Amino acid sequence: MTKIIAVHSYKGGTGKTSMSLNLAASFAKAGKKVCVFDLDFRAPSLFAILKAQNVEYWLNDYLNNSCEINSALIDMNSRIPGDGKFYACLANPSTEAIRDISSKDRKWEMRALGRLLALRESLLRDQKFDYLVFDTSPGLQYSSINAIVAADFVVVATTGDRSDVDGTKRMLAELYNLFEKKTGLVLNKVLDTSATSRKTEMSAKIKSEYQVPLLGIVPCFCEVLRAEGNFIFVQDKPDHPFTKIIAEMAKKIENNEVN
Repeated sequence: MTKIIAVHSYKGGTGKTSMSLNLAASFAKAGKKVCVFDLDFRAPSLFAILKAQNVEYWLNDYLNNSCEINSALIDMNSRIPGDGKFYACLANPSTEAIRDISSKDRKWEMRALGRLLALRESLLRDQKFDYLVFDTSPGLQYSSINAIVAADFVVVATTGDRSDVDGTKRMLAELYNLFEKKTGLVLNKVLDTSATSRKTEMSAKIKSEYQVPLLGIVPCFCEVLRAEGNFIFVQDKPDHPFTKIIAEMAKKIENNEVN
């Protein structure tokens, strides 16, 4: 059963962070115990979206072995009320912390991978979390590779931009296949998916071009762009089509129906 989900992309601007947050929120709304992790250390944003205040320990501190994971978990249950449990583990947004993480060497990255792998025991086994969702850095940063190695399933967010298509195809062939990771692709910001025949045609083309299972197609919703991170759509806009698409993706992952 999928427990750790990494959301990744070839480049920025694919909607990866919004997808990570709303996917985690969708699991929480379905009654699951979930934690979303900000592993985009060079451009952290979840702290702002979640309006986190008075954070004492960051994910950086846990990876630096300066604290245990419990100290870095932030209870966000008030943000997603219900039967589920919703937590966040955030990257430090300070300039000093970003510079520090950018200067880490490979030895540190290997130790950080060990700390990520340890979450399977400390959170999934001991604390009975159902899902951990990793919002990763785009591209082939060490932190992204570590997240992919630690994950059970990788959601790859891409767009129709030609450079994104080509880069994503190379990344799928050279990275995910190397680690033999189960993968589902999400084509985001699509301009026209109104007709059923159009969706069917696009699905067939995407599977043929990328050679990986299609997890979902997300239209370009102006409301999502205009929200500018002020909403968690799954909670704040429960009837919005974007919320329903995310819920369908979460259900496919939970039921192992990505094919």
